[in-house]
Amino acid sequence: MSHLFDRENVDVAWCPGCGNFGILKLIKEVLEELQVEKNNTVIVSGIGQAAKTPYYVDTNMFGVLHGRALPAATGIKMANPQLNVVAEGGDGDMYGEGGNHFIHTVRRNVNIVHVVHNNMVYGLTKGQASPTSQKGFETKVQVNGVTNEPFNPLAVALSLRAGFVSRVSIANAEHAKEVLKAAFLHHGYALVDIFQPCVTFNKTNTYHWFRDNTYALEDSYDSSDFNAALGKAFEMMPMPLGVIYQNKNSGATLEENIRKSGEPLYRTSHDLGKIQELFESY
Repeated sequence: MSHLFDRENVDVAWCPGCGNFGILKLIKEVLEELQVEKNNTVIVSGIGQAAKTPYYVDTNMFGVLHGRALPAATGIKMANPQLNVVAEGGDGDMYGEGGNHFIHTVRRNVNIVHVVHNNMVYGLTKGQASPTSQKGFETKVQVNGVTNEPFNPLAVALSLRAGFVSRVSIANAEHAKEVLKAAFLHHGYALVDIFQPCVTFNKTNTYHWFRDNTYALEDSYDSSDFNAALGKAFEMMPMPLGVIYQNKNSGATLEENIRKSGEPLYRTSHDLGKIQELFESY
């Protein structure tokens, strides 16, 4: 491994044992093994422990407000469809504050890879329940345990006809790598929900818990079967890991529908006369 995507002289600010370390390693290995050009790649993140990830990857990055990674990633992809764009963050960032953006990014079929670190807790803000926290999970805020139904990102993405829906666990890194590679190679929106433990604020959903409560989909599983995928999305204890659904003909992406040429905005020509006329109209 050439370590092309390693940043030098950077302290990684996560707790020892955090699952984010494994995801960081996974992302860098996938980028290198797929020979992704780092100067042509942008990782967009919001706020949170997971959202620190692009600070530790030697490529272009764009940091935004809490929950706003997906609209920024959409704008970047629209401005330059030739870029490899990754939106990355935690379950609170993406499914809580950014839940509305999650819904509409799926609907629009933006050609990005959407990586979500799912540890079922808010890590940066010290341990309150997140959208994916399991019922009964006790925190300093939810002292009597979580009573809400946990958010199901796979089912939501499928209901909106996402072209690529997957879930993996960093406890099985090699399996996760193959799925993440498939997401990068998919044309259109691709969700990769990654189970990972928060060793400080979630003593329930540990490495052992994720191993004991998940299973890898069989090789015979047909990921093109939409109805089978819906069934898998609602399976609980154990929860399936792998490519839950992939439609390789999921239609035109947002940027293809709007930016017909596919050229970056900075290469397109403009009628300066019309622009001046527009300015003068104000």
